[in-house]
Amino acid sequence: MQTGRAHSGELSIHYRHAGRAGATPLLIVHGLSYFSYDWMPVARELSSDREVVAMDMRGFGDSDWSATQDYSVPAMAGDIVAVLDELRWPRAVLVGHSMGGRSATYVAAKYADRVAALILVDYTPENAPAGSQRVARTVANTPERFASVEQALRYFEQTDRARMQAYLRPDGSIKRDPYFREQFKRLLEKGERPKLGVDMWQLIGEVRCPILSLRGARSDMYSPETAAKMRAANTRLAVLEVDAGHNIAGDNPAGFIAAVKPFLTRMERAHANERH
Repeated sequence: MQTGRAHSGELSIHYRHAGRAGATPLLIVHGLSYFSYDWMPVARELSSDREVVAMDMRGFGDSDWSATQDYSVPAMAGDIVAVLDELRWPRAVLVGHSMGGRSATYVAAKYADRVAALILVDYTPENAPAGSQRVARTVANTPERFASVEQALRYFEQTDRARMQAYLRPDGSIKRDPYFREQFKRLLEKGERPKLGVDMWQLIGEVRCPILSLRGARSDMYSPETAAKMRAANTRLAVLEVDAGHNIAGDNPAGFIAAVKPFLTRMERAHANERH
C-alpha cells in the first residue's frame, strides 16, 4: 500500500492508495469517528481491477488541521477535488460514509463531470435521534489525551489494538481536530447545532449520476423511514440494506463488497453503452 499527499489551498491532505489503473477508480471519504486506515481492508478487496484511494479529510488522520477551523461542506468537498486532481483522475466513483457522505454528495452535485457514480454509506441528511445522541456523547466526552492504547480501546469500546495505535498521536490524543469535540459539547450543553450552510436534500436532488444508498439494517443513524425520503429525493438513487450497524464496511466487509460490486458493474456497462 502506498501513501500520498495532495495540496488543497494551504492544507496538505493525506491519502492511502491501493490497486492499479483499470476500471473507473474509487475515492473513499470516511466518517467522523474514522480515518483512511479503517477503509484499507475494503479498499484492497475492491482494487483487484481498479485504483482505490481512501483519504483523510482535513482535521482527521494524517491530514492538516484547518488553522481557520473551516470544516464547511464546500471546503471539505474542495479537498476531495484536490485529491482527484493530484491523482490525475478525470472521473471517479465517490464513496462517502456518514459525515463523508455530505462532502461526496456536494462534489457529485457541483462537480458533476468528475463523478461517475456516488455511493453513500449509512448517510442521510437526517440522522435518527438515537444515533445522533450516541455520537454527540462519544465525541463531546472524548478525553484530550489517553494515557494508554488500552484506555482508548476501553473508551471507544473497541478491541483492535493496531487500529487504535494508528488513530492516536504520540501524545495520546486522537487524530482529530478538537474543534469537533467542542462543537458537540456546545450541542449537548446549549443545543447549538452546527450550521452546514447547504441544503443536503437539495444537493442529493441535484446529483445526475447513479447513486447507491447503503443502509445498515441495524443502524441507529439511518432510520428505515428515511429510506423512502432518500428514494423520493432523486430517481437515480437506489437503497440497499446490509446486515450491519452504522459502520457497514467495518461490521460486515463481505456484505459491503457484495452490495457495491454489482453496482459498479452496472455503472461500467452503462458507461460503455454511452460510448458506443
